[in-house]
Amino acid sequence: MLNNIFGIGVDLVDVNKFKKKPYSKNSSFYNKLFLSNEIKYCLKFKNPDQHFAGKFAVKESVKKSISTKIKFHEIETFHKNSKLMVSLKGEYNKKFTIIASISHEKDLAVAFVIAEKI
Repeated sequence: MLNNIFGIGVDLVDVNKFKKKPYSKNSSFYNKLFLSNEIKYCLKFKNPDQHFAGKFAVKESVKKSISTKIKFHEIETFHKNSKLMVSLKGEYNKKFTIIASISHEKDLAVAFVIAEKI
């Protein structure tokens, strides 16, 4: 693995940007950025803002790593055995494998992504 590194991406997000737009009052905003399973995942936490910010950072990092126009809904984040996974939709699914790491602390969320060309 990692024999064909195409690019890397990193993004840092202020959690307060999501705190100022609570899901309960801004669902259309969230539906433009996240898939329904991502929203459901974030809302199950006491502080969903951190998780929304983290997932947003992952998506931005993916965009930076592949240097291609890709829509937010073409990037899916999920967890398998407590490990962050990223899946690309459509034509991108056959072009790249994504490895991602995410962290959040107080008012910051950060994500780092490596894109491998298939």
